[in-house]
Amino acid sequence: MKRTGEKRRETGTGRMVRGLRMKELAGATGLPKSAILHYMAQGLLPEPVKTGRNMAYYDPSCVERINFIKAMQGKYSFSLSKIKELLSLRDQGKDVTPLIRLSETIFGGSDGPSFNMADFCAATGLDVRQVRSLVKNGLLLPLEKGAFNQYDVTIGKMYAQGFAIGLQEADLVFYSEAAKQIVDKEMRLRKRLTAHLSKERDAEVTKRLVEAARAVRNYVIDRSFQRRVASARYLKDEALAP
Repeated sequence: MKRTGEKRRETGTGRMVRGLRMKELAGATGLPKSAILHYMAQGLLPEPVKTGRNMAYYDPSCVERINFIKAMQGKYSFSLSKIKELLSLRDQGKDVTPLIRLSETIFGGSDGPSFNMADFCAATGLDVRQVRSLVKNGLLLPLEKGAFNQYDVTIGKMYAQGFAIGLQEADLVFYSEAAKQIVDKEMRLRKRLTAHLSKERDAEVTKRLVEAARAVRNYVIDRSFQRRVASARYLKDEALAP
């Protein structure tokens, strides 16, 4: 059966080939030639059938693969390496839905535009020295080196406001130290509970563990703070040393 977008073409040698020319593939996906070639260079698309020095035909499946890549980048901000892993699993007949749902739980959806250093500083009120120091001390944690998203901007603004009223970066380092200990313990727990599971089952269980961990972190820390404030006089915890 002939697939959508598939065309049979006769080459100069009389050989029949199925596929789309680059112009047709670009038109069907809305991507420029340069982006398609970049995906191909990264191993996300199959190589075309070349029938001449300047003539190549691309498998019609490239249209669906490119649309999948665009969706993963646009909705989830997945890296190309992560998308390549998902495509490889799909090619093996594996269901990647649990992995996509897990990534969405961990990273959320697309968090708006990416900010470079200059734009991030302009958006937050921090200077380059402050940003680099916050990154070094684990208080600012961009997912990609040199690129910040809206989540980073939100916390960056809070840091700037804190510094304006006399807060010091050294006052906050305990957050990154505590976070590392908590995450290390959570990862060990996850490994113990999922080591024997398949990738698909691992993704499903890990998704539930991530959701539970977030709830427990928020509950225990917030409730501990609430109880401490409730027992303090005039919001002053006199039991603590200055």
